[in-house]
Amino acid sequence: MEITEQCVVALTWTLTDTLGEELDVLDEPVDFLVGGDDLLKKIEEVLQGHEAGAKVKLQIEPEEGFGEYNEQLIFLEPRGLFPAELEEGMTFEGSALPAGCHPDAPRDALYTVTEIYPEHVVLDGNHPLSGIAIRLHLQVHAVREATEEEIGRGTAGTGFFRIQPMAPGNDQLH
Repeated sequence: MEITEQCVVALTWTLTDTLGEELDVLDEPVDFLVGGDDLLKKIEEVLQGHEAGAKVKLQIEPEEGFGEYNEQLIFLEPRGLFPAELEEGMTFEGSALPAGCHPDAPRDALYTVTEIYPEHVVLDGNHPLSGIAIRLHLQVHAVREATEEEIGRGTAGTGFFRIQPMAPGNDQLH
């Protein structure tokens, strides 16, 4: 079956920056809905017409992927607002930021703790891949028709580099 809109593809990938540094590897196939919210549009465009077994390489510029880095999404917050077990790499949904955080911090962003100092914490609301051109080596393992439920939800359950609030030590981008 060829990849078209409203189908589900099982993919693995290796993601690198333009210097070849490995940023993420997905070893086991994961299902993604084409034509929904799971994949970047550039990836969906490149996959169109391919079948199971295809290997595809592409480069995604920041404006086609995760946007340019925005310094206005960096916030210094008082250390005392956060739990004692706070660690670099932890994430907070903007809507769940502690009371007393900067009122201009967008509440629809996901913030990563990038640095912890005795008096303050640095929160970054940029996607970890913003401002970076990335190279993606995809392999298509399977293609199938999407179910009505998947189409209705707009997802096969996993989004491309969807960043979820995570526990300390979990630095997975997918």
